[in-house]
Amino acid sequence: MRLLITGTAGFIGFHLARRLLADGHTVHGVDGLTPYYDPALKQARHKILQESDAFTPHIVMLEDHDGLIEAAKAAAPEVVVHLAAQAGVRYGLENPRAYIDANLVGTFNVLEVARKQSIQHLLLGSTSSIYGLDSESPFGERTSANHPVSHYAATKKSAELMSHAYSHLWNLPTTAARFFTVYGPWGRPDMALFSFVDAILDGRPIDVYGEGKMTRDFTYIDDIVESLVRLIDVVPDAGVPAVPGDSLCPVAPWRIVNIGRGEPVGLMDLIAAIETHLGKKAIVNMMAVQPGDVTDTNADINLLDQLTGYRPSTSIDEGVKSFVAWYRSYIQR
Repeated sequence: MRLLITGTAGFIGFHLARRLLADGHTVHGVDGLTPYYDPALKQARHKILQESDAFTPHIVMLEDHDGLIEAAKAAAPEVVVHLAAQAGVRYGLENPRAYIDANLVGTFNVLEVARKQSIQHLLLGSTSSIYGLDSESPFGERTSANHPVSHYAATKKSAELMSHAYSHLWNLPTTAARFFTVYGPWGRPDMALFSFVDAILDGRPIDVYGEGKMTRDFTYIDDIVESLVRLIDVVPDAGVPAVPGDSLCPVAPWRIVNIGRGEPVGLMDLIAAIETHLGKKAIVNMMAVQPGDVTDTNADINLLDQLTGYRPSTSIDEGVKSFVAWYRSYIQR
């Protein structure tokens, strides 16, 4: 299979591309190598992918419509997986325009690519942040989720809505995958696990927002990748629900699928796992909830299970252990 994946120098895109290459597929990767966090980490991920002759990188910004079209022509993809985005809830308070440019303009350009290439399936990376503060737990795909509380969540919900319109107008089979707090080796430095490990090893205090009372449905990267690989073959068919309770739209080949573990973990439990695997105690600063943060996330993953036969199962202890081992080998080398 030939795939075009955006964000292959990013956390999820890198792991997905590496898995697909290992499975014998051809991958063209698009990434702008933006400086939101250290580009050296992104370059290191791409360097690993380039060890395969089946991987072709395209250093292109999502906002560059013509550059994206050229990359797509070279790829001639059967499937497009759109994972590149301006991520992070808190950064939206500093630079909201970055979210408009990458997540709205950039997604529009990807949708144009998908339409013009007549692909078999578009998978769109989305987020649990969309559910906001007023969703009933666990979060189900059929929840309206119309009250986002951050720029990030608002632009990702908008991207979903744009993809629905394209799906309806152009009969473009689309799956919006809502990821729940992804973590693991090669993770982003701005995420809690990376920043906590880095600070604890350096003897610096860690800021724990929500006074440690928040919970997150932490989902290990290998579970995310396995779910995506299986979903590639689950192509939506307009008006033909695959299973009871399907989120499939009745007027377009478009559905939403949660990818989480379905077992929320408290932030203090995450910190305890980090302390165990580092062999060092954290110095904790308790902080109030920041604007844009949701207090709890919890995925209903029954649809994922019914569609793919897979349920993420990696425990927080296993996942943190793997991350710490990677951190020590890569960052402290």
